[in-house]
Amino acid sequence: MGIWSTQADGGGNATIGIGSRSTIPSPLMKLLEAEAIQPGSEPSYQICKDLYAYHPLGNKMATASLDLAQSQKRELSVDSPVGDQLIQAFWREWKRIGRVGADAIIHNCMKQSRIYGIASLVVGERGIDPAHPLDMDNLHKADLYFTVLDPLNTAGSLVLNQNPNDPDYQKPEAIRAGGQVYHPNRTVVMMNEQPLYIQWSNSAFGFVGRSVYQRALYPLKSFVQTMITDDWISWKAGLLVTKFEAPGSTLDQRVRNFFAFKREQVQSAGTANVLSIGTTDSIESLDLKNIKDALEFARTNIIKNIATGADMPALLLNQETLASGFADGTEDAKQIVRHIDKVRAEMQPLYGIMDNIVQHRAWSPDFYEALKASHPAAIGSASYEACFYDWQEAFESEWPNLLVEPDSLAVEREAKILESCMAIFDTLSPKMDQENLADAAVWLADVANARKMMKSNPLLIDRDAMAAYTPPTTIAGAEPNF
Repeated sequence: MGIWSTQADGGGNATIGIGSRSTIPSPLMKLLEAEAIQPGSEPSYQICKDLYAYHPLGNKMATASLDLAQSQKRELSVDSPVGDQLIQAFWREWKRIGRVGADAIIHNCMKQSRIYGIASLVVGERGIDPAHPLDMDNLHKADLYFTVLDPLNTAGSLVLNQNPNDPDYQKPEAIRAGGQVYHPNRTVVMMNEQPLYIQWSNSAFGFVGRSVYQRALYPLKSFVQTMITDDWISWKAGLLVTKFEAPGSTLDQRVRNFFAFKREQVQSAGTANVLSIGTTDSIESLDLKNIKDALEFARTNIIKNIATGADMPALLLNQETLASGFADGTEDAKQIVRHIDKVRAEMQPLYGIMDNIVQHRAWSPDFYEALKASHPAAIGSASYEACFYDWQEAFESEWPNLLVEPDSLAVEREAKILESCMAIFDTLSPKMDQENLADAAVWLADVANARKMMKSNPLLIDRDAMAAYTPPTTIAGAEPNF
């Protein structure tokens, strides 16, 4: 990087030159100095790796959306009398599988697919040839490991067929890494965007997806220039410019020494010092005020261009905060929520295979026997296989809404719902017989119990007792006896 430096010439005047503060090469400097990178240039495998490892925005482009998508815990349910026990066992295995947890495994695979354009998750078993399929019936006893392969590991096996008449057209086939073939039921191939016909991706070594950096390569290069500009400004912010009356054309050593002494005095002066200068002399700082607007404008546009190229909201890159968080429901918040919903949908194949594996390991035959001993009425005489597939069929997962509603608004909304239901009940109850009145009361109790923000204890109504109840009759004109 070039910088400014000052030195005194023979006449006592300060001159400006350009030198080098560092000659140590770096991946980002190589990126900046690569004149071949122009708008539309495609990144190589190595450039993608360097951008992720060294560029200030490289990590955020690859992981910011994933971090936000996984910031909330999925809401699981199993429609079964022992559903709570099933979900607890599922979460215990989910957090410890692969020694790092399923969320970390999924995050790593998605991250690498965004960096390079394609990545593969492999489920291995120690002591078993990975060319053989997974034995799902004995998965609870298997010593599993999980590996994420980048495109350099799988180069040659994931080029993808470009024959449009072939059933495997643009579909991933068996994965090979270092000569080892992996059975398809052990692998999941994730691509960032779908492949285009005869569109080669340099970073992924195939006709596959594209790196998240591909469309943003040129503005990523420009962003490095803004970093250098920031460094230059910070380097020059403390520069003082002295204006001394120039001496005559004939100088001797005494005059040169005098001017050098005056510069040294200015340089060493500080708080609590007294500095004396001539009436025609002046000392000023370097005027950098005209740089601010241009630099901020350029940096903001560069970040927007990067975000547009990566198909993600710019707020996720520049770390600007929403005025009221995600609860305000502004258009910025809604845009981020739509983006995160899309990312969550893209992650579903990985969650699908991990859900299946975790279910087989968490709901094992030993777990079934323990559950049968503690809940015999719920299990009955059903076999392990029948119970397992019933549980798996009833298993449902759903992502919570990223727009978290404040408690005050939630209470207000639920109060209005309950008031509307009570108004309906009050309107219909005088015209109902006792059977329908009991049904309406049970319905109103269910509505009240469903209000999570409004109740502390459930409202329980004996429907049969209420239907059989005979209200006392009153004598006309008599006062009611309470």
